[in-house]
Amino acid sequence: MNAPMTQPLPPVRGTLTPDRPLADLTWLRVGGPADWLFQPADEADLAQFLGALDPGVAVFPMGVGSNLIVRDGGLRAVVIRLGRGFNAIETAGNRVTAGAAALDAHVARRAAEAGCDLTFLRTIPGSIGGAVRMNAGCYGSYVADVLDSVRIVTRTGEVMDLPAGALNLHYRQSDLPEGAVIVAATFRAPSGDRAALAARMEEQLARRDASQPTRERSAGSTFRNPAGFSSTGRADDVHDLKAWKLIADAGMRGARRGGAQMSEMHANFLLNAGGASAADLEGLGEEVRKRVFQSSGMTLEWEIMRVGEPAPEK
Repeated sequence: MNAPMTQPLPPVRGTLTPDRPLADLTWLRVGGPADWLFQPADEADLAQFLGALDPGVAVFPMGVGSNLIVRDGGLRAVVIRLGRGFNAIETAGNRVTAGAAALDAHVARRAAEAGCDLTFLRTIPGSIGGAVRMNAGCYGSYVADVLDSVRIVTRTGEVMDLPAGALNLHYRQSDLPEGAVIVAATFRAPSGDRAALAARMEEQLARRDASQPTRERSAGSTFRNPAGFSSTGRADDVHDLKAWKLIADAGMRGARRGGAQMSEMHANFLLNAGGASAADLEGLGEEVRKRVFQSSGMTLEWEIMRVGEPAPEK
């Protein structure tokens, strides 16, 4: 038995569920159970819980599971998932403050209604906490370009406001304190005409739907573009290499393993084409990495986060 299941956990005002399956909380619909799932009522509830929790118990903050594979054996941790108490969106001048559970698309729309340009968030799946943690971006714009500060609760229960510079945002990564949970983020957005911003978002949606398998069960881009990105996450056009092109050139467009498939429409999208296990998905991804290396000498790095343990061998 592991620490979360053998020791009593601190009392909470939110919801604490033992042995909670996680498959239905991820976009790929795979994965085993977490030892515990904690859905805090509010920031104070989260801070009190983390401050009182045994330091030896692992915690894993989880958003809406849009960029995540939970392995079939599940997670030996307390998974923390923020809900309605963390999804407020407020605007004041060119500042937009959003709770970590607010969906990226909702933040983009609310910002546009206030004349603030965060339109790049409109087509990014997931929530603000994940967007900050992964320095999400598209169409040449990244969270690093507009992030002003973040509010976090540390693993010891301390509530802190950090300037964006403290996160050392770089391509699809950030340097957050171990075990910290993002609860809110504030952006300084360029101003723009409301109608023009709305039209731009519609154009971006149309472009995305024409090039990506948005109606399939996926977790977005599977692998990072392998080179040519600055420390802020902005692409360097001189060395801009695309993962999808390397995958297609390696003959892995449409490749299958069990219920997992690389999309025919966009070669860098890993799909649950029906009945896939986490092992199918991760195994296919590793086969893609192997074939790309054999074909091009390039090593693809996962963009999808993979966590947990494999299923016990039968």
